[in-house]
Amino acid sequence: MVKPKFGAFNQGDIPKIAVFNNATIPLGVDLDDLIGAMQVYIDKFIVPVWATPANLVKSNDFIKGAWAMVFLDDADAPGALAYHDLTPDGFPESKVFVRTTLQNGDLVSVSASHELVEMLVDPAINLMSTGPDLKAVYAYESADPVEALSFAVNGIEMSDFIYPSYFENFRKAGSVKFDQMDKVQRPFGILKDGYQIVFKGGKWSQVFGSAAKKKAFEKEVRVGHRSEARKLEKLRRAEPAKIAKAEAAARKQAKQALEKASMTKARTLGLFSGHKRNRS
Repeated sequence: MVKPKFGAFNQGDIPKIAVFNNATIPLGVDLDDLIGAMQVYIDKFIVPVWATPANLVKSNDFIKGAWAMVFLDDADAPGALAYHDLTPDGFPESKVFVRTTLQNGDLVSVSASHELVEMLVDPAINLMSTGPDLKAVYAYESADPVEALSFAVNGIEMSDFIYPSYFENFRKAGSVKFDQMDKVQRPFGILKDGYQIVFKGGKWSQVFGSAAKKKAFEKEVRVGHRSEARKLEKLRRAEPAKIAKAEAAARKQAKQALEKASMTKARTLGLFSGHKRNRS
């Protein structure tokens, strides 16, 4: 019997990523079109730079042995917290919170591609780099410093992302390309709407590209995000049984609420009808 290789993110195989939508809120883009655009995003833009190929497949749930990207309403959605950080098999997983994304004024396609490139570059959420501050280390996040920028792929907006040269502090400003859209001009540069996660003095913090970005970031709900997963000592696998139980309870509650509303409406109509008969 072959022993499962939990968390075996990099053993020569091209990962398959199961993409499924459990959100009740419209994504604002057709899921099939989004998956197609993200596949081109991987093949044409990410692979030549980061050498991290992957094959996206549409699914209804986790696929055994595959990585995952799941769309959820938000971190408060039924069962959302039970998705944790990894698939049930222990493979990388990305979560895209649709309501949270839209409330922040962002496109779901940009958020999804942001999570995708970061998962491909640092699937275990544990890579770091030295940098300009010799007393700090910098999280190997490939979209955060440029997260407000995007470019069209198949007519759908995809997130800008940084290049390996971004983490090479010996590079001179303007000497090479530091991100896909060529907006960053130096190593570890942060655009005004971006940020960088830093570990210094025994704790995690963020360096922001502007005061406005810092203010906006502080208002965001970060539960379930990669930045929070970095603070954990150990990534946790998704728990399908807990997810199913929470979703079933939510469906039952919604059904009961609908039945109660229908009964209230029926009583109201009955009283109104009786009142009309008494008047006549």
